[in-house]
Amino acid sequence: MDITIKSLPSARIAYMRQTGPYGPAIGVFWRDVFGVWMENNGLLHQVRYGIGLDDPQVTPAAQCRYDACVEVPESFDATPPASIRTLPGGEHAVTRFTGTGAEIGQAWMDFYGELQLDGVETAKGPYFERYGKDSSYNPATGVMSCELCIPLKG
Repeated sequence: MDITIKSLPSARIAYMRQTGPYGPAIGVFWRDVFGVWMENNGLLHQVRYGIGLDDPQVTPAAQCRYDACVEVPESFDATPPASIRTLPGGEHAVTRFTGTGAEIGQAWMDFYGELQLDGVETAKGPYFERYGKDSSYNPATGVMSCELCIPLKG
């Protein structure tokens, strides 16, 4: 696994929360709810983030929280059901992921496990997927690409 250390800037994001099991429902939420909202607000070409807020090995599946997010300018005002917050910046371990939604959970476990084996100290804070302008998604195959980002103690 190719892991790099990057200093990421903080980002002002608009987000909507999905509660329930991680997995296929998140893709449906992006497509049918958050994606429609982004299109209606002219945000389709902005950097996006996916933030799993709970460890599914500890939290019951029905209570797992996931935030679908998009970068927005300071002048943007979100209205419900979207909210605004700042995603903190700082030093992050980053690796590239290419695969399907069904494969991303294992990629996260492998990434975190490799950091632990290497003795890298992770920080409390959101672990997130970053869908930059170079990210892709193929609706025919379900294959996507993004960066997996874990904050580091600094």
